[in-house]
Amino acid sequence: MTQTFDPITLEILWRRLISIVDEADAAVARTAFSSLLRDAHDYTCMFTDRHGRELAQGTLATPGQSGAMALGIQNLVKKLPADHFKPGDVFITNDPWALAGHLNDICVFSPIFHKDQLVAFTACVLHHSDIGGRVASDNHDVFEEGLFIPLVKLYAAGELNQAVMDMIHWNVRTPENVIGDIRSQIAANHVCAAQVQRMLTEYQLDNLDDLANEIISRSEQSMRSAIAQVPDGVYRAEGVIEQVEGQKDIVIKAAVEIKDSDISVDLAGSSPQVNWGGNVVFNFTFAYVHMAVKSIFDPDLPNNHGSVAVIRLNAPEGTVVNCRFPAAVAARMQIGHFMTEIIYRALAQALPHRVIAGSGGTPATMNVFYGTRNDGRPWHAVVIRGGGMGASVRRDGENSFIFPANGANTPAEILESDTPLIVERRELLMDSGGAGKFRGGLGTRTVIRVPAGDHAPQTPVSLGIQAGRFRLPPGGLAGGQAGARAKFLVNGKEGNPYGLTKLNPGDVVVMDAAGGGGYGPPSERDRDALAEDVRAGRVSQKKAEEDYGAQA
Repeated sequence: MTQTFDPITLEILWRRLISIVDEADAAVARTAFSSLLRDAHDYTCMFTDRHGRELAQGTLATPGQSGAMALGIQNLVKKLPADHFKPGDVFITNDPWALAGHLNDICVFSPIFHKDQLVAFTACVLHHSDIGGRVASDNHDVFEEGLFIPLVKLYAAGELNQAVMDMIHWNVRTPENVIGDIRSQIAANHVCAAQVQRMLTEYQLDNLDDLANEIISRSEQSMRSAIAQVPDGVYRAEGVIEQVEGQKDIVIKAAVEIKDSDISVDLAGSSPQVNWGGNVVFNFTFAYVHMAVKSIFDPDLPNNHGSVAVIRLNAPEGTVVNCRFPAAVAARMQIGHFMTEIIYRALAQALPHRVIAGSGGTPATMNVFYGTRNDGRPWHAVVIRGGGMGASVRRDGENSFIFPANGANTPAEILESDTPLIVERRELLMDSGGAGKFRGGLGTRTVIRVPAGDHAPQTPVSLGIQAGRFRLPPGGLAGGQAGARAKFLVNGKEGNPYGLTKLNPGDVVVMDAAGGGGYGPPSERDRDALAEDVRAGRVSQKKAEEDYGAQA
């Protein structure tokens, strides 16, 4: 017999599910070893019904991970027979093609049982700072990028598979951190499972089937209702993404078709996969297409399978947006993050008031430092830095914002406490936001020094960069101007942002993240807002005159 829920009870249970995942999320924040997780929040917790359909994800989830998991967990669940799952089982994998697109994202997922019946699955994906391999964007295949963990049981009915833990331990540079972070994931799944079981007991529910069907169907109806309000048509856009030095730039073509309440995205014509780590797997491409569609049509609806089900995506296999194994994928965000921007650009033709200009945090600027301290201890740290967010029809872009990835800037104090490095400067960049009726957000400058003398680490210190916008700046919309380009300097000279940079004591690197694009003609900017920009140091007097055509 199908159970129905009155609107009040449904809302209470729906919010309860989200709070459960947020509690699991908090467990990671409190127990993780790596600053990338504790402070930059590069992880996602979620849980699904027994069929693998997403029911809830953490409020602070990373879209690339959560969107990829929404497809990936369902496919993994379908791959295994129902009687394969036992209480106490914990599965682990970092297969890029199965889940979130590169080896650093390790997924730990577990079945949830209630009254001896399988009722749900809980999953947690963490971006592990270290997964071994050569840490650089210009790797040529996935084998150079680190340890590949196929789908295996880490725990079988509560018994640890120590061989799997040992295999991970001996293939990473900082095993204490990596193993500690995996245990954090297991703890998060335990919290989620315990709270789901508690909720089922409190509300005298045998399973989640009817509740899941109600939540998912209502979510899909809400999305379809919003899509149906847009005129039918095919809306096209094309984006160019800079390649590694010496190679032809990448082209992404998107045709977004709206017909009644259906939406389909066709990426046919996009560039073939490339010989470096920017390649994107289907799940990750889908994640940022979903990010764009969801944020445009129904941004306040909690994410679940219902919001995913409305999208049909064609990404031809063998292209840069659906690469074949064993393509290099470590830097997949350098292309994948642009999917949201390109979908925005296409739908700006129909919904210009719901999209934003290009963002300097697309892609998120990730810096991987590693080396050996002067006492012989290895160290490894990942720093995420945001750029200026694109402006919209309503407001200026946010400064130093990581969009669309939804991460957090790594605090300078944390980097200095975790590594031998010194952060000499961190500041917003004047004039980096694109001019417009609404100005793009400001980019950032970070200056880092490798100390010399008694505090010098052993040589060399390695730096791998995953970033973009060094040649092609974030574009404006509706007459707005582009934001400033990104920059990477080593001892005052241009560095290679795609290779592996070797640093010695006394070396200084300067890393500028790009500014956001402006929205609308600069001549229409409010004069008081422009005067405040000049007073606050966001826009120089010279730029106010050149770009805005007025004395500020």
